[in-house]
Amino acid sequence: MKTIINVVLACLCMTMAFAQEKPVKIVFDVTSSNTGVHESTMRHVKMMSKAYPDSKFEVVMYSGAYEMVVKDKSTVSADMEALAKNDNVDFVVCQASLNRHEIDASELITGVRAVPDGILEIIQKQGQGWGYIKEGQ
Repeated sequence: MKTIINVVLACLCMTMAFAQEKPVKIVFDVTSSNTGVHESTMRHVKMMSKAYPDSKFEVVMYSGAYEMVVKDKSTVSADMEALAKNDNVDFVVCQASLNRHEIDASELITGVRAVPDGILEIIQKQGQGWGYIKEGQ
């Protein structure tokens, strides 16, 4: 009986180890103007992209989060520029939000790209099997 329990525990541990190594794809949804949310998002992406280098992460910003990507207004520009250099991290902002706030592409932090619609970007990622995290406080 003791041998069977040990074998089951060993199998369980091996299964958990392999499950944690499987790459994931996560899209982060940021709509808040709260700089605390921006900073926690960067912490999450930095930590996860380092811990899971074979996984992919995309931060989608729209609505009130537009200042997060503007060079002169962002509190996270240095972190965002550094993380954008990673092959497994992507930052996108909704073009409709930029248009509404009259922000030109030249004002964006290096490494941020615009997509036509932030919500549609998230829906498409989910359709491709990406996990979803709503960043907020």
